[in-house]
Amino acid sequence: MKRISGMKIGNVELENPYILAPMAGVTDLPFRLLCKEQGAGLLCMEMISAKALQYKNKNTKALLAIHPEEYPVSLQLFGAEPDIISEMAKQIEELPFQILDINMGCPVPKVVRNGEGSALMKDPQLVGEIVSKTVRAIQKPVTVKIRKGFDDAHVNAVEIAKVVEEAGAAAIAVHGRTREQYYSGKADWEIVRQVKEAVSIPVIGNGDVISGETALAMMRQTGCDGVMIGRGAQGNPWIFRELAEYDRTGVKPKRPCAEEVKAAMLRHARLQIEFKGDFIGIREMRKHVAWYTKGMEGAAKLREAINRVESYAELEKLLDAHM
Repeated sequence: MKRISGMKIGNVELENPYILAPMAGVTDLPFRLLCKEQGAGLLCMEMISAKALQYKNKNTKALLAIHPEEYPVSLQLFGAEPDIISEMAKQIEELPFQILDINMGCPVPKVVRNGEGSALMKDPQLVGEIVSKTVRAIQKPVTVKIRKGFDDAHVNAVEIAKVVEEAGAAAIAVHGRTREQYYSGKADWEIVRQVKEAVSIPVIGNGDVISGETALAMMRQTGCDGVMIGRGAQGNPWIFRELAEYDRTGVKPKRPCAEEVKAAMLRHARLQIEFKGDFIGIREMRKHVAWYTKGMEGAAKLREAINRVESYAELEKLLDAHM
């Protein structure tokens, strides 16, 4: 069985090609640390608004937090104005991230309405301007995350990928769904293959990677250089350990037992509290607990009860009672 090796993005070496996708409200510092411990090759931060940086929005500061133990890290900016994105990239370049990513795939209405995220795919010329200005502004590698297209009538991932490569990007990630699809239906891996055949920079496939089998299947079907895992990692940082194990042995690894899941939730909660304080930390754990326990016996009751938990002690007591 062919082993999957690491990959290189610009001058950044990744130990393996398994990448945690940037997810707003999910890939914060505590969760990234857990995924790193499980062997993720690259961690992507939550997307950060270039305009919010420009206006020194106080909520943005927490999103910029990076821990030395999580390297290599990709910091993701979103926006639609080449001058602002490139200038903000330059201003924050001294922060300890290794790769700068530009979001051109976010499907959220308020982002798209501003002409940002996946709306940029409707304007290849603007895409080229944003990427080339940012590449010239900083020394660190610049990557781009796109979708299949804006909708089924405008599937232009290959065209955008060529524009991005021409503009100097070091790699491109392709989610196999259109903006119109959001996260519904099946991801189209064929578009990832088409992009891989069209450009010479590394291509990262994204969409429906939920196990070692699906990761290797995507790489074999598309020829992509890396795989990006989003929803498959929610409540499941072990996916990175399992990808590496499946790659090494060809055997589907055992899922973590209930005790291991419980220990991870409590460790996650302690990290949340350490970085965000008791009030925010515990409240943010509520959604994570729902993800961690999905499909478990008694999970519905636990999810109902978790919304009333307001302290670490209460969380521990609840988990002890249910697991």
